[in-house]
Order: sequence, then structure tokens, then C-alpha cells
Amino acid sequence: MSDMSRHPADSRKAAIYRMVMPKHVCPYGLKAVHLLKRAGYEVEDHHLETREETDAFKTQHGVATTPQIFIGGRRIGGHDDLRRFLGKSVTDPKAPSYRPVAALFAMTALTALAASHHVAGSAFTMLAAEWFIGFSMVVLALLKLQNMESFATMFLNYDLLARRWVPYGYIYPFAEGAAGVLMVGHVLNWLSVPTALFIGTVGAVSVFKAVYVDRRELKCACVGGSSNVPLGFVSLTENLMMIAMALWMAAGAF
Repeated sequence: MSDMSRHPADSRKAAIYRMVMPKHVCPYGLKAVHLLKRAGYEVEDHHLETREETDAFKTQHGVATTPQIFIGGRRIGGHDDLRRFLGKSVTDPKAPSYRPVAALFAMTALTALAASHHVAGSAFTMLAAEWFIGFSMVVLALLKLQNMESFATMFLNYDLLARRWVPYGYIYPFAEGAAGVLMVGHVLNWLSVPTALFIGTVGAVSVFKAVYVDRRELKCACVGGSSNVPLGFVSLTENLMMIAMALWMAAGAF
């Protein structure tokens, strides 16, 4: 059933009150206007152009935030309330999700395929597989390096070596990123292979113990310390890829 058929025809007019100031335009107000227009509403767009005007509006209607949407003279609420009113989902920012990891691996895989096609004339090569793992290691390290303190703190929840030697949590992202870059370029294998094998093995054992032995429900620090990625089988992928890449490159050296 469409949005148009879900609401009475005499309720197709909506009014929105949102902050539009010289130095700030409320992004949720813009998103709400877009949702209303897509749903077929005739929108009366009221701008709150000063902080005083905004505070007065909040006091008048007994609300804590803007934007506020009214449909058919009835207050619907803010942006999330509008989404619910229109029958759309509302994302919980604190809900566990594997989406960050899935998106990362999808993009690094596509990048590796594109690079392989350009260099080798074919997307599906062993080079593409190697680059996929190398690119993934580099991007994962980059995400960790965005907030070292946050990553290191979350990492201490389950990594066995970091718990014994705290500085390891700060070294890990640099080691992972350096190993990934070297593996992509096939240089200094004597350094990249043992590095990847070591951190990958310690990580895999740590995750396995925390999840499958101790049965703990934790967040994975694999995509940075602010993520809501659950620690589990998918989290092992980062470590298993590093181990596989190290073994593959070690075998190729002989």
C-alpha cells in the first residue's frame, strides 16, 4: 500500500517548523521536507531563523527539538516520528550491525577487481584476490587510526596480547596497515608475512576464545572503536584473511 492511500485525502497538507539560520540549517529539517514531498504532501515550510524564535516555538508547543511536523492540524513530531507515521523504518544508532564490515569488504573487493582488470586484463585473477586482502587490511587499519584511544580501549575487551601488554593495542593498527601496504606491493615480504601471520593468529585466537569459549557478547574493534559490529564469526574474517594472505605469500616465496 502506498503512502498516498494510507492517509485520508483531506490530510494531504503538512506544515513543518525547522531551523534555517545564517550559520546553521537543520539537516533533519531538510530530510523531513524531502520525505513529505515524496509522500505527496503539500508542504508549508516555516523557517525558525533565530535561536530566540526557535526557543519560543519549543516553549509554545512543549517540545524539546526541531523540526516539528504537523499534518492535518495534528502534531506528528520530529523526523523519526515522521518516518514512523509514513510507515518507514527508523534506524537505531546503537543497534548491532554487520553493515560496516560488509560495506568495507564489498568496496575493497570491487576495487581489487577493477585494479586487476586494468593491470591484467581480467578482473578474476589471483592478483585480485591478493589485492582484496591487502586493500582490506589497509582500510581496516585506517578506520582504527581515526581514533586510536577508542580502538585501543575496545580492543582490550578481548585481545589476549593487549591485555598482557597494553601498548600492543596502539601498535596493532600500524602493523596491520604496514603489512597490507607491503603485501599489495609485494615488497619486503620478510617483514609483511610474519607481521600479518602474528597479528592475525593472535587476533583469531582472541576472538575465538571470547566468543566461542567464554561466550561473551562484545563489540568488535575491527572497524574502529566507535562501531556496533558484534564480535563473532564475521569478526574472525579480518584475522583469517591476514593468516591466509601470509601463508599464501610465504608459500610463493619457495
